[in-house]
Amino acid sequence: MRAKKIILIILLAMAAITLSGCAALPGTTAPGVTLSVQPDGDPEEVTSGVQLLVLLTVLSLAPAILVLATSFTRIVIVISMVRSAIGTPTIPPNQVVIGLALLLTFFVMAPVYNQIDQQALQPYLNNEIDQETAFTQALNPVREFMFKQTREKDIELFLGISELPRPDTLDDIPTMTLLPAFVISELRTAFTMGFVLYIPFLVIDLVVSSILLSMGMMMLPPSLISLPFKLLLFVMVDGWYLLARSLTMSFMG
Repeated sequence: MRAKKIILIILLAMAAITLSGCAALPGTTAPGVTLSVQPDGDPEEVTSGVQLLVLLTVLSLAPAILVLATSFTRIVIVISMVRSAIGTPTIPPNQVVIGLALLLTFFVMAPVYNQIDQQALQPYLNNEIDQETAFTQALNPVREFMFKQTREKDIELFLGISELPRPDTLDDIPTMTLLPAFVISELRTAFTMGFVLYIPFLVIDLVVSSILLSMGMMMLPPSLISLPFKLLLFVMVDGWYLLARSLTMSFMG
């Protein structure tokens, strides 16, 4: 029951982001057709086929939204870079890396999902608000999360490209402008963290290469010798604990 509730909250948030983006695009409406699964108007205005098409569109975009509109991007990139820095590009396997990234994403996004549940999902299920209001209130916590992690410089970039006027408040920034700005901010942060984590392992590679070169063992691959030392360093400093702590705490600021 708990898992079903979480999935429903995530789908509601993704639907809110998708439909808000579609509403911002020209030519997405037609006479008698609205982007609504349960329209408030005359049922004859929107056929069940159009409703099903909209629902399938939202579900098809859900994986991309889960990757790009949450903490998943930063987490999976940093873990992958640490794996490459150690010198084990296939250990842990991709399935484990993605699974760990998803678990940490759900942990980091839990406060956002709780807000969506309290402000949008439960009132909508109790018939206290309509569908449009539910989507708006579900989108607000996600936008607030993205604003905290997005640089002003990146937002200004896409506002300038879109030739939009300078907004007076954060509410004036469209979601379709905020989303790409959030993504490139996350990529910059992820690569910065990955670079810092790369340095200790790079030092070990340089030391091992210098020792092998001074001993005249040029035919012996340095990575073969440095790998056990990098694994030992990672285990001794409790690398997975520090990595999980650093990733989760990077979203708390």
